[in-house]
Amino acid sequence: MAEENWLEEVKDFREQASYLPDDVLVVLIGDMVTEEALPTYQTLLNTFEGCDDPTGTTESPWARWSRGWTSEENRHGDLLNKYLYLGGRCDMRSVEVTIQHLITSGFNPGAQKDPYRGFVYTSFQERATKISHGNVGKLAREAGDKNLAQICARIAGDEARHEKAYQRFCTEILKRDPDGLLEVFADMMKGQIVMPAELMTDGKDKDLYKNFSEVAQNLGVYTALDYAEIIKHLVSHWDLENIEGLSSEGEQNRDYLCKLPERYRKLAERSMNKKKKVTEDVVPAKSFNWIYGREVA
Repeated sequence: MAEENWLEEVKDFREQASYLPDDVLVVLIGDMVTEEALPTYQTLLNTFEGCDDPTGTTESPWARWSRGWTSEENRHGDLLNKYLYLGGRCDMRSVEVTIQHLITSGFNPGAQKDPYRGFVYTSFQERATKISHGNVGKLAREAGDKNLAQICARIAGDEARHEKAYQRFCTEILKRDPDGLLEVFADMMKGQIVMPAELMTDGKDKDLYKNFSEVAQNLGVYTALDYAEIIKHLVSHWDLENIEGLSSEGEQNRDYLCKLPERYRKLAERSMNKKKKVTEDVVPAKSFNWIYGREVA
């Protein structure tokens, strides 16, 4: 806004933002709220035993990485927040209330202070976030909002770099303690990877996260198939099929993990087909306070 033609640029910005369908806008807001809960995620990183930043200015490689990662992630929420503010299509008070509730509620991914669990979780979650931002960007470009498409592509690029870093951490652990990491990975996959915004609420809609997730699923932004594909990617990236020198328990965990992607893919397809049959005649619409109560199918 420092340029003389700032008003014309804002008008052009808002015109492009007006092209974005409400369902895509809802998913974008949910992604932004997730990014804005960054204080929770930095707190989590500092619970990993041996990988913390006890003074806040510790010069260990991990502490420097943690602060650098946080500074980059901080830009994501800021950028998306400003996009929504300038776009003028959502109730920013409702959005900010949701952010405050989410940070206050926190979240527990089940890391148990264990860096092995933490790095497996972040290897998975960074890829999931990259997929989500990338797909929102594609939908924005299709709708004619080039500004948002560029923003989402830039954020997805950051998430891709973070994903590679955490996966490299796990690669190094596998070289030193393959049985230990496989035990943790298998145990985590027997449960469900907790999404960072699961406790999301705007203070009115107790099912806000569920409703937001269903919109994302219906749009193909992040689906059960993506979940299965991430597991497949991790199994392949870490070359689990060819790991040698495992204990008998390690071999069992490896075999379980290698079979898991196909199992999850079949379950995901079955689940998505059931939802499609239920909603092919009548798609229940949900109203979102984020967009002034407008309904989204």
